[in-house]
Amino acid sequence: MEHEIAIELIFNTPANIKVLQELSEKTFIETFGAENTVANMQLYLSECLSYKKVAEEMGNPYSSFYFATVANNQLGYLKLNTGQAQTEAPGANGLEIERIYVLKEYQGRKVGQLLLDKVMKIARSYNKQYVWLGVWENNKKAIRFYEKNGFVPFGAHHFKLGEDEQTDIMMKIDLS
Repeated sequence: MEHEIAIELIFNTPANIKVLQELSEKTFIETFGAENTVANMQLYLSECLSYKKVAEEMGNPYSSFYFATVANNQLGYLKLNTGQAQTEAPGANGLEIERIYVLKEYQGRKVGQLLLDKVMKIARSYNKQYVWLGVWENNKKAIRFYEKNGFVPFGAHHFKLGEDEQTDIMMKIDLS
């Protein structure tokens, strides 16, 4: 990658919704497809990452999305939640990373780190006391990434992927 990677806020437009929905689906399949059934993946994608669902999420004033781009190509994205958009209720002082995904071909090139750095900058600008997330217990690579960046486990919650109930480890980092 000879160009600099930019992290840009995604505005709610039909073109952005389509690009985000396609990127969301592709990165989700790349990340979890090999370890889950086709039926469960298809059900999850149709319920949670459809164009309609992504458009609804982008319209939520308590959620924001960012693309990681280089030369107008999207390499990954993240979804942040504050207030009532958070998937759990850990408190008003937290910022949730609901999704942070990078295309497989760009993993290991610091794209995920740049996205996470952006999260920390945003959290501090909002005067949040901590950043938190849920990560699938079987996603050891992601868990190591978050631990390397100072996140620690503080609980667990269930995540339904199609018909399969899975466990996410909840992790957070204190910013104070």
